[in-house]
Amino acid sequence: MNLQPGSARKVSQNRSAVATFAWFAVIYHIAVILWGAYVRASHSGAGCGNHWPLCNGTVLPVAPQLETIIEFTHRVTSGLAVFIVLALVVWCWRRTSKGDWARYSSICSLIFLVNEALLGALLVALDAGGQGYTPSRVVVLCVHFGNTLLLLAALTLTAEWLSDSTAQFTVRKEGPSSSGALSLIAIMIVGMTGALAALGDTLFPATSLRVSMLQDFSSAGNALQHLRFLHPAAALIGASFVLWFLLKYGDKDGQSRMPMIVASILVLQIALGGFNVLLLAPIWLQILHLLVAEVLWIGVVLVSSRLIMAPRGEAL
Repeated sequence: MNLQPGSARKVSQNRSAVATFAWFAVIYHIAVILWGAYVRASHSGAGCGNHWPLCNGTVLPVAPQLETIIEFTHRVTSGLAVFIVLALVVWCWRRTSKGDWARYSSICSLIFLVNEALLGALLVALDAGGQGYTPSRVVVLCVHFGNTLLLLAALTLTAEWLSDSTAQFTVRKEGPSSSGALSLIAIMIVGMTGALAALGDTLFPATSLRVSMLQDFSSAGNALQHLRFLHPAAALIGASFVLWFLLKYGDKDGQSRMPMIVASILVLQIALGGFNVLLLAPIWLQILHLLVAEVLWIGVVLVSSRLIMAPRGEAL
């Protein structure tokens, strides 16, 4: 289809508008995720009882306590996220053409968001007794965080591809595609073990680093405490692989500074993880650690996608 210059400019402007909205959706969901972490860290998860989607059996909480306000705010912002993603999907499909990958990633965003809501409801149901810890809840929590990362990845790719005027791709037949995919898997595993460790820090806080170490390896400790070591172990192995990937393959064309920026964020994240352990995971540091983890995930998603996929018509 041949477009006149003025028409082409209009299409570009329309696409730019929806791309800006898509990046807003990414930032909004990061904020929702961080607030969800604060709900867990501040012991406010039971603020609305075991009712979902209602809060203590009502649409609006009556004379709520602070933990109820914190949990209810999270539910409201999560509900608004549904409308934001629905608007993004509709707008994206109206401003793109057949074969544009932004269409598919926006649909994936909606699917992951629905799944996110269902997993969140399941977490509430599994904690109906207020125990805070059951094996089934731990499993769902890890799956929930993995789904959160997939949702953030889908939103990021939608925004990235909408920012590209010709977002039609083919998968590269050669190159570091497998290494890019493994880097994403590595970060997902580190993230899920991090969710496990965060729950352990919340339910079984330590008064000192020595006490924390004893809790992790003592036979008298809880199973959740025994599993906390998985996160630093997975982080050490996963971060080493991702750093190798970024330095070896990230700047394949020698024209982008993004891989080095992402590598720097990775180093910062490792440092924050160390401080988190030494300072016994204060809430503010947990939130900062999670924020940097999300930014790191977005960076690796962008770097990997550019190595795994090539614009249609480009030599593979």
